[in-house]
Amino acid sequence: MIKLFEHGAWLIRGTQIVPEEDKEKVQAVCGKQADKEEDRKGTIAYSILKAHNTSDDMSHLKIRFDAMTSHDITFVGIIQTAKASGMEKFPLPYVLTNCHNSLCAVGGTINEDDHVFGLSAAKKYGGIYVPPHLAVIHQYMRETMAGCGKMILGSDSHTRYGAIGTMAVGEGGGELVKQLLCDTYDVAYPGVVAIYLDGKPNPGVGPQDIALAIIGAVFKNGYVKNKVMEFVGPGVASMTTDYRNGIDVMTTETTCLSSIWRTDEDTKAYLTQHGRAEEYRELNPADVAYYDGLVYVDLSTVKPMIALPFHPSNAYEIDEFLANPADILREVEKSAEALTENTTVDFHLTDKVVDGKVQVEQGIIAGCAGGGYSNLMQAAQILKGRSIGNGAFTLAVYPSSQPVFMDLVQKGAISTLMAAGSTVKTAFCGPCFGAGDTPANNCLSIRHATRNFPNREGSKPGAGQLSAVALMDARSIAATAANGGVLTSAEQFADVLYEEGRKADEAVDAVRMSGKASAGIMPEYQYDDSAYRVRVYQGFQKAEPDSELIYGPNIKDWPEMEALSNNILLRVCSRIMDKVTTTDELIPSGETSSYRSNPLGLAEFALSRRDPAYVGKAKEADRLERARLAANMKEAAALDDSLAAALAQVQAVDPDADLDCIEIGSVIYCVKPGDGSAREQAASCQRVLGGLANICSEYATKRYRSNVMNWGMLPFQMKEEPCFEVGDYIYVPNVKAALDGDRSDIKAYVIRPDVVSGGCGTAVQEISLYIADMTENEIEIVKAGCLINFNRNRMKTMHTNA
Repeated sequence: MIKLFEHGAWLIRGTQIVPEEDKEKVQAVCGKQADKEEDRKGTIAYSILKAHNTSDDMSHLKIRFDAMTSHDITFVGIIQTAKASGMEKFPLPYVLTNCHNSLCAVGGTINEDDHVFGLSAAKKYGGIYVPPHLAVIHQYMRETMAGCGKMILGSDSHTRYGAIGTMAVGEGGGELVKQLLCDTYDVAYPGVVAIYLDGKPNPGVGPQDIALAIIGAVFKNGYVKNKVMEFVGPGVASMTTDYRNGIDVMTTETTCLSSIWRTDEDTKAYLTQHGRAEEYRELNPADVAYYDGLVYVDLSTVKPMIALPFHPSNAYEIDEFLANPADILREVEKSAEALTENTTVDFHLTDKVVDGKVQVEQGIIAGCAGGGYSNLMQAAQILKGRSIGNGAFTLAVYPSSQPVFMDLVQKGAISTLMAAGSTVKTAFCGPCFGAGDTPANNCLSIRHATRNFPNREGSKPGAGQLSAVALMDARSIAATAANGGVLTSAEQFADVLYEEGRKADEAVDAVRMSGKASAGIMPEYQYDDSAYRVRVYQGFQKAEPDSELIYGPNIKDWPEMEALSNNILLRVCSRIMDKVTTTDELIPSGETSSYRSNPLGLAEFALSRRDPAYVGKAKEADRLERARLAANMKEAAALDDSLAAALAQVQAVDPDADLDCIEIGSVIYCVKPGDGSAREQAASCQRVLGGLANICSEYATKRYRSNVMNWGMLPFQMKEEPCFEVGDYIYVPNVKAALDGDRSDIKAYVIRPDVVSGGCGTAVQEISLYIADMTENEIEIVKAGCLINFNRNRMKTMHTNA
């Protein structure tokens, strides 16, 4: 059972829940009168945020983090941006991992060039460099950097170490640049929602099952959006820290801001095991703590789950799905039809149902969510002595780090998996974003990974290729593999896990293990960091400023971007009416990532899997702006009849406007953009193509909106349905004044160069845009044209004043 409280709730002494509507009971329970504002300070999140806040105002936080981390899709651009902004060394531990673009054959030597650059940057600026195949980003941070009471910032959306007592945040590269320049992460104090865990998981139920059940309950209603999820309650103690990590990393898919868990002796044992016992301290809410919401989870009621395409929230119990697979898969097919309406894709899943059973073609257990020790050990326990068969079904497993891999080898689990027919590979995030094990056309892949967004696994609908991913726990994937690819719940192998647990129990201290790992006891993990000791470059506080950065031919500087003009003319270059538009649709992952260090090269792929015409249209708008800058608006208008017609309407609504000073740029409209990855390229690719703004109903995540602003684009919103179409213009006068004034009602004009094709039937229509809260720095960043310009201007001012 999962229950969402309609309002907030008090938690008394960690175990008694008092709903907000019964607040008078607080005094009866604990002898203290309920005080919502004061009791908010009783959460674990409050104490950590307060310790990292550099301002005196807890309502508007200015956070400095303890450490940061990036992978090889993001660190080159971040370092290039910070370097251009005046950075001389890394002021805090900054871990550069190489787990996303470690397939160096993709794009020739382009990927390896970035790895060489990363090591040279770690030496020059004093960073920590983790070579390819050694660890995925979040496993390395869990093993070596996370600690109780810390805060860590990462340029990957799944930066989550709450189960180790660390509040971690995944953001776009601009926010990491600010930390490298000793600035702060500025955010309004977030709401904190308690995730109250009760009971314990049943055998066969893994962390992915619990995570998917929670995501299914909270995503669509935005219950935890941009809030902190705080895991409390007696059920926490029923799981090992490794198990908790598997739930915690998936909190990103709820669109929460961060997560934190109460800590206990198992957290201490985990940190001690990893040689960092000094990083432990007990974290618990105060005796009286108020939460802005509460999710009650009875762990004993959670069953093995499956999240069908095309989102982790499309979650069903496996038994529920298998009771009616044809009808449910038909609904997925309808979703695919809507996503591929302008292509020739012939996509079908209902043919996977044969004699009432569902046949899948591929299984993957990988990455920061699936590749942990307990997941792979229990998968091996299920597959021991069994075979995946020699049919179409394949199974690949990726241990999340070399230490995990080494211990699984020592205990024979790797041999067991291989003997069953599995392929075992090194630490790599590729299956999560489409650069590894891309399934064949019309195949259904089941994965213990983080996401199953449209086309994220590597499909190319424009080329007629579409495949689908369903998320499942490693245990049910192993159960499916043991049945030759027939979709199977791990509950069918509960007796196997019981037996393996009994054997393990004979080999360990039964008292110490009692109450733990209720989903199946297993041999104790033995951490060996020898691979890290000999291969990881530890350069923090050892910067070598005279050493050179090593550039490959595909590593390019950011192009110059102009400051915002007071009057702007936006050409609508894409209009997407899907309920949600993910960052993977804004800038596809997979093989396109070979160009992530080349801003203009990567921009060629913007929206390519959702709106292939976008890049050409954005370039045309940018061509007009280049012509205006080189000569004047008259010369620009001579290149495009629609611009000339639009300018005539601009003069009609704003006779005093100086046409030569009106900045031309592109704009995209999406209903709800930015769900998913933190990668800043989702915004920067629009910007380098001349993008000036996004317009939407709401932003799916804070991190995408931050990316939009850090790259100098206006984060517009509107309450009405858009009355403009692709090719129309939107004139926004006095936009800089609006940024400094009342942003709740910004007057703009939709201009239709061709009235006949205009959906609203008139040449000009006034509309109202608005911009939600912005910090003073965010306003100045947008005015400057991007974060790089803002920092350069600031450095000039500092030098002038000096």
